[in-house]
Amino acid sequence: MTAFVDLPADRFDAGRDFWTAVTRSHLSPPRGDHGEFVTLIPEGGGAYLRAQRTVAGPRIHLDLHVESITEARGRAEELGASVDVDLGHVVMTSPTGLTFCFVGHHGEADRPSAVDVGAPNRLDQISIDIPASRFDEEVAFWRSLTGWDFHQSERAEFAVLTQPEPLPLRMLFQRLGEDDGGTTTRAHLDLACGNQVSKVRQGHEQFGAVFVAEGAVWTTMRDPAGMLYCLTQRHPTTGRLDS
Repeated sequence: MTAFVDLPADRFDAGRDFWTAVTRSHLSPPRGDHGEFVTLIPEGGGAYLRAQRTVAGPRIHLDLHVESITEARGRAEELGASVDVDLGHVVMTSPTGLTFCFVGHHGEADRPSAVDVGAPNRLDQISIDIPASRFDEEVAFWRSLTGWDFHQSERAEFAVLTQPEPLPLRMLFQRLGEDDGGTTTRAHLDLACGNQVSKVRQGHEQFGAVFVAEGAVWTTMRDPAGMLYCLTQRHPTTGRLDS
């Protein structure tokens, strides 16, 4: 699984440069017909974060790397997803509105180590933010599609799909409050910072991020392109709150 940061043209450079800096990555050569795609390559391990210049966004979408795009597309359609466009890779929408793609698999499987930006941390989680009335439907879709281990949190609004080793990204599902107002599912990035969230926050602010809000075990930030993300108290190595 790869996380794609989709950025409008006027904010692409700012967003790309920010995420490159805070993940201690370097950039691949641009690719695509208009140089609209770039991969953020970590110091060690497989690349799992990419950026795209697009008319949409800022937003996050997922790329799922599979052996057979045709078979994966068929399975996703059986489970309620719809096809947006088939370009060789297939752009799809989940039952409640999250954009994702099926792309070829080229060995993207090694989890990079934590990086030090103020303190050790790791971008390790995609949070799928779901309207309350459709939470069960979206979670059931991803459980069936991935086959990953499912865990219901003690807090009813959260559930987790834990990725197989050594994949770098796991999936958190968040049931949005009735006051959210959103009608479709969206996603954001989470970083595991352990008990050093305040130090990581300071490191991110040096690269242009701004503080938005404080949660129970997370801090919401906004990157220079205007995209929200969270610094969490989960351990950078285990991804758990209890370590």
